[in-house]
Amino acid sequence: MSIRPVKRVSTATPAMEGAGVRLDRAFGFGDPSELDPFLLLDDFRNDHPEDYLKGFPWHPHRGIETVTYVLAGTVEHGDSLGNRDTIAAGDIQWMTAGSGIVHQEMPQGDAVGRMHGFQLWANLPSSLKMTPPRYQGIRSADIPVVTEDDGTQARIVCGSFWGKRGPVDGIAADPVYIDVSVPPGCRKTLPVETSRHAFAYIFAGGGQFLHASAPLAAPTEHVGGGAAAHSTEVNNRSLVLFDRGDEVTVQAGEDGIRFLLVSGKPLKEPVAWQGPIVMNTQAELSQAFRELQQGSFLDH
Repeated sequence: MSIRPVKRVSTATPAMEGAGVRLDRAFGFGDPSELDPFLLLDDFRNDHPEDYLKGFPWHPHRGIETVTYVLAGTVEHGDSLGNRDTIAAGDIQWMTAGSGIVHQEMPQGDAVGRMHGFQLWANLPSSLKMTPPRYQGIRSADIPVVTEDDGTQARIVCGSFWGKRGPVDGIAADPVYIDVSVPPGCRKTLPVETSRHAFAYIFAGGGQFLHASAPLAAPTEHVGGGAAAHSTEVNNRSLVLFDRGDEVTVQAGEDGIRFLLVSGKPLKEPVAWQGPIVMNTQAELSQAFRELQQGSFLDH
């Protein structure tokens, strides 16, 4: 077994999307090959309703799949297929845009005004870019949770992990998407298939990711630090991109650590991307926007 060293650490950056939703972008609109097949991860976390209630009104997508995972508050969904749904804390919304869909997502806070969730974009291979669109809402009670003897807990959104399989299925990128909580002071090793690109996004607490199986040393590094260090320190809103290997090892800090651990098989295809539409060539991208203007974008 080989521990995946940390390739790079960055911090989510503030962004504004939709009709004025303030959020933090972990990654997106950069080099798509680095995290292939994933394109974007947004952390929409806010305690101020005026910063999220305007939401994401009707807008198109083509060529991708989106997975929305809610931790607090609710998100009301509507789309051009006629689906209407409200996902609440712990629920998942999975949407395959495929050949084209128009939808809206309108966040609502909980009883004290808190809103928190994540949206992950996964690319579709060229063979499925124009597949029929579909939507699925999955309730929190249907998401398997595995709790280890040391108190480490994993909610399995999709993929197979620790003998359980998540309810989101049929995503072309075949992701493994886990919500991991490690108690204070605990060290945990988590499997990640070698052939996959993998990242972690920390959203509570902090700790360190080990670079090797050696005992945890006192010095830690941020990427680009001393070669002698054995670990990389991470905190709330840190995005960790891992190098190759078949497992990651995390040492939780004094407040514990909670993070998304996501991996997927690279598509290794060209990407032509503008806003909510992701195709393989500029010609396909131009065609999509031309169809939007002409009113022929949807085939349903």
